[in-house]
Amino acid sequence: MYVDTVRTWRGRFADGGLPALADRKRSGRPARFTSVQVAEAKALACQLPAETGVPLARWSCPELAAELTSRGVTDTVSASTVRRWLRQDVLKPWQFQSWIFIRDPDFRANAQRVLDLYARTYEGEPLGGDEYVVSSDEKTSIQARCRCHPALAPGRARAMRVNHTYGRGGAVAYLAAYDAHRTKVFGRCEVTTGIAPFMALVEQVMTTEPYASARPVFWIVDNGSSHREKKAIDRLTKAFPNAVMARTPVHAPWTNQVEIFFSIVQRKVVSPNDFTHLPQVRDRLRAFEGRYNAAAQPFQWKVHHLRPGRSAGPARPTHNCRPNQESSIALTA
Repeated sequence: MYVDTVRTWRGRFADGGLPALADRKRSGRPARFTSVQVAEAKALACQLPAETGVPLARWSCPELAAELTSRGVTDTVSASTVRRWLRQDVLKPWQFQSWIFIRDPDFRANAQRVLDLYARTYEGEPLGGDEYVVSSDEKTSIQARCRCHPALAPGRARAMRVNHTYGRGGAVAYLAAYDAHRTKVFGRCEVTTGIAPFMALVEQVMTTEPYASARPVFWIVDNGSSHREKKAIDRLTKAFPNAVMARTPVHAPWTNQVEIFFSIVQRKVVSPNDFTHLPQVRDRLRAFEGRYNAAAQPFQWKVHHLRPGRSAGPARPTHNCRPNQESSIALTA
């Protein structure tokens, strides 16, 4: 504290005693809104509009300001003022997140089996060197959107430009099998999905080494129609006796690692969809497989098991869909 400041306060105390040390009346405009009005604005922001009879899906600051005025909470208030109030408690009612409520009664057991396989464990025993884990699924309807004008390459202070108008050049289904530990992808393009295309993918993998002579090859699949129910297991085992099917929990495709590969394909190969014809889709997908297999590394997933009695909310992985990226999955007890 500066000497002049101390001298000023000593002088005020000498002149008026303790009352002279109280804050003096400050200049400036007095506060327009009371703390009660601010609290009512925040309380309204924490309610769903439908619950208040307002035909909106989400609140925005202008809508909140208008609602506060119509309710008589304030005479008038600006959207920027409401935004400043909400920022104090990090309230963002215009945003939302989706979530999935676990409906599979066997979720923990099914998820545990799949996640253990990623950790090279099956039924409590470590996998051997001749045992493999393959994650497979289908990416449906990859369209060839033939743009009416060629895409423009990026330039200085300019992003790549893609013409909005396009003609439909057809679509293909992309089936992929991802070796979770060898980081090798087997893919194929089909006209549609179904039992026959899926079994063709299985044959493509299982007739090559080291899978053909391996002990078990675990196939992680979702609950799609081409690999659902016991007859799908029987069909797989009959065609390849060393293949073992492991299904992900119902409504939990994020436990299937090939979905991460599909998200990479969507971002790096398909989007912004500047194909000139349908064969180009197939050619680019095949070329990307070779590029990916030459450089990618396994996804490093960390599995966190919650102790009994902890939260039973939905379990989900967090990842940004990049190779080498660590992800985490929380299994609810």
